[in-house]
Amino acid sequence: MSGQAIAATASPSATPARAPRRGPPLHRRLINVRRFLVPVLLVILWQLAADVGLISTRLLAPPAAIASAAWELIASGELPYHLLVSLQRVAIGLAIALTARVSLGLIAGLSKLGEDAVDATLQMLRALPFLALVPLFILWLGIGEATKIALVALGATFPIYLTLFGGIRGVDPKLLEAGRILGLNRAEQIRHIILPGALPQALVGLRYALGTAWLSLVVGEQINATAGIGFLVMDAREFLRTDIILVGLVVYALLGLGADQLVRALERRTLAWRPSLIREA
Repeated sequence: MSGQAIAATASPSATPARAPRRGPPLHRRLINVRRFLVPVLLVILWQLAADVGLISTRLLAPPAAIASAAWELIASGELPYHLLVSLQRVAIGLAIALTARVSLGLIAGLSKLGEDAVDATLQMLRALPFLALVPLFILWLGIGEATKIALVALGATFPIYLTLFGGIRGVDPKLLEAGRILGLNRAEQIRHIILPGALPQALVGLRYALGTAWLSLVVGEQINATAGIGFLVMDAREFLRTDIILVGLVVYALLGLGADQLVRALERRTLAWRPSLIREA
């Protein structure tokens, strides 16, 4: 082959142009729309039932009234303020739960001695209804922020610990044996085999923990609170404002859904190596 032919072959102009990047396929867009059809239909039926008098608007505000109340709370700055307070409580409580229970899960999961020292105590505490500990928390911590944060931390604790412990103990022994054959020491086995193998279950536990954290916050914000979504709901109850009560419940639901979607996005990113068994219909 001549030099000119080689140069022509290697030149940028000879490189085939990339096809333009397309958006998501039509069937995927239809699937995304389909997921919202039933909720939207239920809201429409709810509004129609209120308009024709089948549902008492005094006992259950219609969607239009809820949307109007939400807009008023947003415009006045009241809803963003209470939302920020609630988010701060959940973030602090969840950070405490993650730090404590990930540490304990690693201790119990990676060592038989650690399991003997930690697991039995945590299993006994898990059997206690943590919401029944509210009176003790009030006696120990008072009725301020510490009690609310402690409830969130305790509620989020056990899903994280249990799933991490189970994920570590569920790692395939054949993988550990392969690691030993390849010359990996204990620290390298933990880093490259055990922790990646336990990560799927640990992320499932984080999803459960976020749901329990919001449930705990609902209870905590009813204890002498002066701010937060729970306080907003309790204050609206005194004035029979079902529209504001439902705004608060919708906010709780959206926060829970948003937190779950964040963890699912984290799963897709960190578990890209794992083949998925689910195919889109």
